[in-house]
Amino acid sequence: MKIQKYIMKGAVVATAALSLTFSSCINDLNVDPIDPNLDSKDKIYTDLNSYEQGLAKIYAGLAVSGQKGPAGAPDLGGLDEGASQYLRKYWEFQELPTDEAINGWGDPGQPELSQATWAASNVLVEILYYRMTYQITLANQFIRDTEGADFGEDDPTDRMNQMRAEARYLRAMSYWHALDFYGNGIPFTDENSAIGSTPPAPPASGFGGTEIFEFIESELMEITSEDAVQQLKAAKAGFVGQADKAAAYMLLAKLYMNAEVYTGTPRWEDAKVYLEKVINAGYSLEGDYANNFMADNYLSQEIIFSVNYDGLYTQSYGGTTFLIHGAVGGDMSAEEYGIDSGWGGHRSTTALVEKFEDGNEVQVDPRGMFYREHDRANTDLTKFTDGYAVVKYTNKSRLGYNGSDPNLTFVDTNFPVFRLADAYLMLAEAEMRMGGVSGTSMANLEEIWTRGNVSSDLQTAYKAELSSNPEGFLLDERARELYWEGHRRTDLVRFGQFSTSEYVWPWKGGDVNGKGLESKFDLLPLPSSEINANPKLKQNPAWM
Repeated sequence: MKIQKYIMKGAVVATAALSLTFSSCINDLNVDPIDPNLDSKDKIYTDLNSYEQGLAKIYAGLAVSGQKGPAGAPDLGGLDEGASQYLRKYWEFQELPTDEAINGWGDPGQPELSQATWAASNVLVEILYYRMTYQITLANQFIRDTEGADFGEDDPTDRMNQMRAEARYLRAMSYWHALDFYGNGIPFTDENSAIGSTPPAPPASGFGGTEIFEFIESELMEITSEDAVQQLKAAKAGFVGQADKAAAYMLLAKLYMNAEVYTGTPRWEDAKVYLEKVINAGYSLEGDYANNFMADNYLSQEIIFSVNYDGLYTQSYGGTTFLIHGAVGGDMSAEEYGIDSGWGGHRSTTALVEKFEDGNEVQVDPRGMFYREHDRANTDLTKFTDGYAVVKYTNKSRLGYNGSDPNLTFVDTNFPVFRLADAYLMLAEAEMRMGGVSGTSMANLEEIWTRGNVSSDLQTAYKAELSSNPEGFLLDERARELYWEGHRRTDLVRFGQFSTSEYVWPWKGGDVNGKGLESKFDLLPLPSSEINANPKLKQNPAWM
């Protein structure tokens, strides 16, 4: 099976079953039961299957935008539903303000995103914030409602505890996203928070504190402990897209890799410990780099955690449907990528393209998957053909078949949140920051390059650059291997290269040639609408 039933078809059932409970307007941070005198579990949860559907709703929160798949009953009201989808907004904020991508659409807030010139009133800043807090709310309610679940003699205690651990993982992931984008001053809620009585408050120490970091860390440590009542499945023991211990180890490693940004204290050794757990969990690099981004990438042995899509059962105008359609336009053939049409939106910057070239505009690293018939330069932000298209993602299978949707609108391609090659690169970076890249990590890098058909001469050049400029090389190598996978903004901030004037790219700061940003752009502002609605919140001091 492509993915476990409760994560795919079950999600469709769950969104309908829970629509009354989980419907939301844009300003909701806590979900109110229909009847304040009853818990939602008294109306929704009657057996194990219904609980699995409830968990499916949380998984689906990463993949779809509402109760009816692509459109019709959005989770967040008052917005363009397709544009409000979680993964779509996460990807946009991780990629469009960086050296990897720009988008030419003129939708409200969109030009400012590609230029990194947003303000607290930007509607896309709001959408990202409310999508993450809504997802946290779903997880809180599920964890709350599964407390003390009792099915009598047939009580599947182990499965219930595992489901609670999965919900805690998904909540920790969204808290990590929120911490990464907005900092420690976000409002905090968990399953013990009061529902609907008072607005949620941020941690006591505000933006300068570490409470959110510590909460994420403690949750992930507990649900991976062999002694915990609620623990995730062992690595690779579940289905594609199901949170397991390897996914939690990878999330912990991400947290520790960025700990100095989040808390002021580096945690490189801790990152190394959990990266080695991931690397030893049984994953392997795919033989063909492109296999990780195709319609049948559920077959990949490299992907550790994914957001899953199915053209028939998991439909959305966000996610990989957005990534694939949005990257096709101009004179490109949509059919070649298994879709009915292109939307002509996001494409590469010259700064990305150059990382695969020899200095004479000749591509030498085959991992760069570009449609090179368009203009190379990004002269006009609004013109899709000003910049090479990125054709990394496709709705074609390894054998060349289209995805399951006969209309070729919605795609089957899963989004690879975490994969083994990233763990290899993270380990090399952690070691570099502690003194030097080990022989083991060098062998891992060689494995990445060989898999990517990088020539022996270019591998020799890469090794020389790693020796002479390790930090600069590893930042560039992360772009070459992981471009358009939703990591870049976080990477640039960690390397001190996001807002600096020392490294610029087309349209950074609103300048066609790029210019430096104020350092406040390393974090997003809390939405002004939320500041106005919740008197307990204070704006990030840099944005005041």
